[in-house]
Amino acid sequence: MPRNIEQSFMKALFHGVIAEEMLFPFPEMSSDERENVSLLLDSVRRFFGANVDSAKIDRACRIPPEVLSGLKDLGLMGLQIPAQHGGAGLSSMAYARVMQEVGSLDASIAVTLGAHQSIGLKGILLFGTEEQKQRYLPRLATGEHMAAFALTEPGAGSDAAAVKTRAELSPDGKHYVLNGSKIWITNGGFADVFTVFARTSALEEGKKPRLTAFIVDRSAGVKSGPEEHKLGIRGSSTTELFFEDVRVPVENVLGEAGKGFRVAMEVLNSGRLGLAAGSIGACQTLVRMAIDRVQERRAFGRHIGGFGLIKDKIATMLAQIYALESMTYLAAGLIDAGVVDYSLESAICKIVGSETLWSVANETLQIAAGIGYMQDYPYEQLLRDARINLIFEGTNEILRAFVALSGMSGPGRALEDVARAMREPIKGFGLLSDFAIRKARTVLGRERMTRTHPLLSREAVLFEEHTGQLVSITEAVLRKHGRDIAEMQYVQKRVAEIAMDLFGIAACLARTTRAIERRGEEGARREIDLTSIYTGMAQRRLKQLVADVQDNDDELRKAVAVRAYADRAYPFDVL
Repeated sequence: MPRNIEQSFMKALFHGVIAEEMLFPFPEMSSDERENVSLLLDSVRRFFGANVDSAKIDRACRIPPEVLSGLKDLGLMGLQIPAQHGGAGLSSMAYARVMQEVGSLDASIAVTLGAHQSIGLKGILLFGTEEQKQRYLPRLATGEHMAAFALTEPGAGSDAAAVKTRAELSPDGKHYVLNGSKIWITNGGFADVFTVFARTSALEEGKKPRLTAFIVDRSAGVKSGPEEHKLGIRGSSTTELFFEDVRVPVENVLGEAGKGFRVAMEVLNSGRLGLAAGSIGACQTLVRMAIDRVQERRAFGRHIGGFGLIKDKIATMLAQIYALESMTYLAAGLIDAGVVDYSLESAICKIVGSETLWSVANETLQIAAGIGYMQDYPYEQLLRDARINLIFEGTNEILRAFVALSGMSGPGRALEDVARAMREPIKGFGLLSDFAIRKARTVLGRERMTRTHPLLSREAVLFEEHTGQLVSITEAVLRKHGRDIAEMQYVQKRVAEIAMDLFGIAACLARTTRAIERRGEEGARREIDLTSIYTGMAQRRLKQLVADVQDNDDELRKAVAVRAYADRAYPFDVL
């Protein structure tokens, strides 16, 4: 099996290949870019300190125009747009670090910026023609124009294939005429440029209309509905969009006609890292608040920070954040290194980022106790703001299914090829030989990690062992279920969570190895300790997940749910 299989660390791992060259050395920004980002972050902190009142934004349900104007003046609207188009041209790692900072300061602003450039204009960056880039990017870079991403519809959220908005080619072939609507569009109330997905006529008779991506100007006739009233991120704009005979020039097709699904997936793959980075920042703010609170709140004559259960919460939060940060910047570094396929890594970062933030927000409010529930304090707002991350840019349930099915697709194809080769052994001799070699390697000894520091040998062995289990489980469930694996969501969830923990351990090992090599054991003591705690937590989860593959109550749970659907309620009452 080639070492750079499918150019994805996680897809290689599903084959049992530990592509260490993609982990080591742990990526970092160049010294020049690090210096530039540090200067930008100083400006961001000063601006937010002087001009941004998050509680006021939450109450007013809007970001003041002067704040948006100031963000534009700081250059925050064109962070990843190349310099030749008026942007800052930041790397993925640098962009993530800026979004991390903004996420630590205000969630509504982070969402607004992310909707503009992580997904709103990203399609133009990834798929735009040179003419499209020259026409749109300069004004998007300055914030003169703002962008939004319009995919979701009332019946098409996670299921992008259910999009009903239509775009029909005009008789003269010069325009598409767009009709339909989109819901829950961030920046929908004020964006000037939209990446819109619509059905276009099939190229072949009898085929289903294909999804096509368009760059659509508001001035073409796009209408916005009223602002939605939301649980959190209340300062961000979220509206419905309406397209009634909106004429879009054919030159505004983004990518190829009929290839819009690929555009949507690539944009979301990229955008999910921005969300993960923002989650890191919010986690850092929360854990700082938690640490302050445990040293001021007293119970039984002493600070609650002295109690074991509180120390456990703080240590767990720190280990979770360290792993999330390591995963996110490893994934961003892979993009900067030119890795083409980072879909699994970005999906994992989004899942782990949103769930880590939700856990940290919940535990911080618990530590705050009574004041955490009161609107006079910031805890409850931060909890409300955190909740959306588990839903948008792909629900975590859908992304778990994606991680599992996408990861297993490579081994699945290999098994199909082997089955075919066994029917034609002469033609398939080479393939069978490759398969036999891989199986022999699995039997004789697992793939090894050779570049982790010796101080992390215990954690490295755990990673190796569970990588082998991922491969064995993948092969076993594919043999058992075949193509029906697409319906086996309990299996998908377990496989995805094994993969997620393995990526977390790998990222921590790479980052902590770099820290030890640079600062020695004592200098890297805190990284070593957090890696140990995270790996221990992951090991306990992994043991349970592996056991549950064989011994579970999946069918019983399905039956209970089906009976509840018939009852339409909880079925018991003590009366």
